Amino acid sequence: MVLFGLSVSIILGFVYWSTIIYKTNQTDDDIDAEIRSLQTVYARRGYPGLLTVLSERIEQQRPGDSTLYLLTDDQFQPLVGNINRWPSIAYNKEGWLDFKLEEIIDNSGKGFSARARTFEVADRFNLLVGQGMKDLATLKALVGRALVWGLLLTLALGIIGGVMMRQTLRRRLGAINQTSRKIMMGDLRNRIATRGTGDEFDELATNLNGMLDQIERGMEGVRRVSDNIAHDLKTPLARLKNKVEELKIRAAGNPEEEAAVDQIIQEADGLLITFNALLRIARIEYSEQRKGFRPVDVNSILYDLQELYEPLIEERGQTLSVEISKPMIFTADRDMLFQAFANLLDNAIKYTPEKGCISIRAVKESRKWHIEISDNGPGIPAHEYEKVTQRFYRLDQSRTTPGSGLGLALVFAVLKLHQLELSFADNKPGLLVRVTVDRPKQSRRRSVSESELEPFPQQTGTTAIS
Repeated sequence: MVLFGLSVSIILGFVYWSTIIYKTNQTDDDIDAEIRSLQTVYARRGYPGLLTVLSERIEQQRPGDSTLYLLTDDQFQPLVGNINRWPSIAYNKEGWLDFKLEEIIDNSGKGFSARARTFEVADRFNLLVGQGMKDLATLKALVGRALVWGLLLTLALGIIGGVMMRQTLRRRLGAINQTSRKIMMGDLRNRIATRGTGDEFDELATNLNGMLDQIERGMEGVRRVSDNIAHDLKTPLARLKNKVEELKIRAAGNPEEEAAVDQIIQEADGLLITFNALLRIARIEYSEQRKGFRPVDVNSILYDLQELYEPLIEERGQTLSVEISKPMIFTADRDMLFQAFANLLDNAIKYTPEKGCISIRAVKESRKWHIEISDNGPGIPAHEYEKVTQRFYRLDQSRTTPGSGLGLALVFAVLKLHQLELSFADNKPGLLVRVTVDRPKQSRRRSVSESELEPFPQQTGTTAIS
């Protein structure tokens, strides 16, 4: 709007300047024409003729005629004219004068400006011919007001047009952004709607839809290849494990052979676990439906985890504290969430030293819930936070421990499907993993029946397992 207003101001300023210059030049031309006429009279009839013509023209002036005449002697004493004295102002080389006519009063009671030109007559007389500039002053005021109102009206119309254009852009871009958010949430089948107008937005939407088609085809191809590979390898691995278990029976009584066979079985189990995790992550990431979602109380999942991992925690001599205040209910797939929180707690137990402390907290801040799982283990460097959720990514100090680097990738996939936020922080010492739930709430239209919720121990406050 500033650029638009400046542009309009320049254009209107040029119109104003052109109008005033035109009127001023027209006045100068009229004065020059009058002077040439008087010079012709003087050349033909001399001083008496000039004096006679000046007197006649002054007497013949009509009301409103602003032509000025003044003939003086060489001492500038008035001889004949319609103004009383010679203007007390210096004139330029060409003889032009711009002055105020205090002796001639207009209707508003103020003196108005005049413009005149002078020349000498026979080195004995001074002749002044001019025009009153009242009409020019009136024109300036009229054009100035018109330009100001025109600028204000233009700015008002520009603001209205800008608001309307912005609303149109916001609607079109809002539809694109809304579809983009759905696609980012994993629904790759969504496409941006077009209006058939053939404008730039339709062209953009068409190009984006074509790009999404290409991406979906590529990702679908990769998914199918990875799924087929996983499925194809699971079957021979299962057969291999069965054969090795049969071999273990035959090797009974030979400790060295039994140990070697057990190691092979362990490696096969690890491979099967890895393939199962990959397939599960693929199903979660490319899931397009949320049919299995229903109201779930997250507290029940946390208490079930407490009960499930109690024997392992006791075996490792660790301490687990659970702090939960109020029920936290939102729509979710309970099995997926249980698996995600189990992976987080399992990592905390794995990397927490003996007699270490692990904590589970469910706290509310403003309109958000936070589920926090913390430990006092070695933790994760801050620059690794964004990398640990990638598939097969493992920290250098974890490469010698069992695992495939898919645990946090599975957690991230599950939480993304549920539109939950996963973040990490330094527990000083150890790691704090935070899962953020934005405004979990129960529907207002109908209450959640007890049969819809998973049963869980009715506990509140803080409990500790040692």
